[in-house]
Amino acid sequence: MSVSIVQYYGSQQSKCGYCAGANCSLSHGMHAYRLDCQDYQDLIDRGWRRCGNYCYKLRNQETCCPCYTIKCDGLEFKLSKSNKRILRRMNRFLRDGRRESKPEGGEGDQEGDADDATGAPEVTASEPQPQLPDKSPAVINVEQVASLARAQKKPNKQTAAPAAEAPTLGSNKSAAPISNKPCKKAKQMRLERRQAKLGDSASTSTKSLSQEKSLRDFLSTDSETNKHQLKLRLVHVHGEEFKRTLPESFALYKKYQISIHNDPPKDQAAYKDHLQLTPMKNEKPSDGPEMGYGSFHQQYWLDDNLIAVGVIDILPGCVSSVYFFYDPEYSFLSLGTYGSLREIDFVQSLAENVPALKYYYMGFYIHSCPKMRYKGKLSASYLLCPETYEWLPLTDAIRAKLDEQKYQRLNEDATARDVNEFLLEHLDEVMLLLDAQTCADYKHYKQLRGPDNDVDTIIEYSKLVGKACAHRMLYVNML
Repeated sequence: MSVSIVQYYGSQQSKCGYCAGANCSLSHGMHAYRLDCQDYQDLIDRGWRRCGNYCYKLRNQETCCPCYTIKCDGLEFKLSKSNKRILRRMNRFLRDGRRESKPEGGEGDQEGDADDATGAPEVTASEPQPQLPDKSPAVINVEQVASLARAQKKPNKQTAAPAAEAPTLGSNKSAAPISNKPCKKAKQMRLERRQAKLGDSASTSTKSLSQEKSLRDFLSTDSETNKHQLKLRLVHVHGEEFKRTLPESFALYKKYQISIHNDPPKDQAAYKDHLQLTPMKNEKPSDGPEMGYGSFHQQYWLDDNLIAVGVIDILPGCVSSVYFFYDPEYSFLSLGTYGSLREIDFVQSLAENVPALKYYYMGFYIHSCPKMRYKGKLSASYLLCPETYEWLPLTDAIRAKLDEQKYQRLNEDATARDVNEFLLEHLDEVMLLLDAQTCADYKHYKQLRGPDNDVDTIIEYSKLVGKACAHRMLYVNML
């Protein structure tokens, strides 16, 4: 386990990319020098997201467009008709090379990107990069501090219907009694034929249900006779394969930004800051997935050409989508949606060996922005309550509540509380980085330097990250 080191910036204010309002997007921000993968999992389960090394959490009760963290249970996911159409269109293209026009409208046929820490598979409006604060992070030797923290910090021992019956025919008690035997026999024959027909129908329905194609079935279409071959490669952002393919991935990103957003990227360094920079190391615990946890690019190679890239974080409980970009020449394949289905399939494959890793995080669901509601169309989707941090199924009832008022607690149980809530009695155990050679919990910090003038900010930070992370992560407090 690595040691997380963060510098809290406090409240931030910027232009909103959803309603285009000026200085009405309100959030909390912090710079992460390093994040342990479990710490980041815990943070996104409290509404935080990252963009490079910058982490932010919307102030949902005050901001113009409340953002609710959304996830999909990969093992409960069911394909919609629209999903199947897109998968079939891709399979026909790979098999025959046919370029089909997308049907107008319909669920899941929109196209676009998954912008900065929002994990969008198919966006019709660009999701904005959060505006970073003017102040620069302190200069810290991360490896030295991490070694110091491991040596000084004591281990934290806290833990965080019955089956349906076949259809039967009821008796018609209001019918007149029948005494003619031949007629009775004819009626009996009609009933028997009707029963047989219903039985055959039920059998056919059961057979059809049992043979319904799964997501894996749709994606298992590799054939040497196909006109095109589509291969996916998973590369770590600090690996040699990422460096080797950087010219192709940057060229694709540049083409995408210019064509889709009319917004040329500055240079390759800015691209790397945006989509390569990460505070997480590649952690490979014995009980984790083969590739380990951390930040990756999932590259889509059509024959020898890179046509799409999914930027993802693999964490102990999920695959978190960060960004998705693609070659606009292949827009007819609905690559945004196709990429999200591929990422769900990836989650399903990881869950076979790591059962806890069964969720697909899509970033934020913004109900007050109609163009951003598409994420809720994936089946088995859940929203995070912004007050109790419990996951609730995204139902029509919740949608109706959000129609009435854009900010909602979501959890209707008034007695429900945040189980990871930080209280003042927990303050003494908050971990602080005092300088490059000293880290201590707040209790010992007070003994060393007396009460901190910035204690209110430390308390605010601790409440936002939760008790567990406040007691594990190092809060930069070098004054």
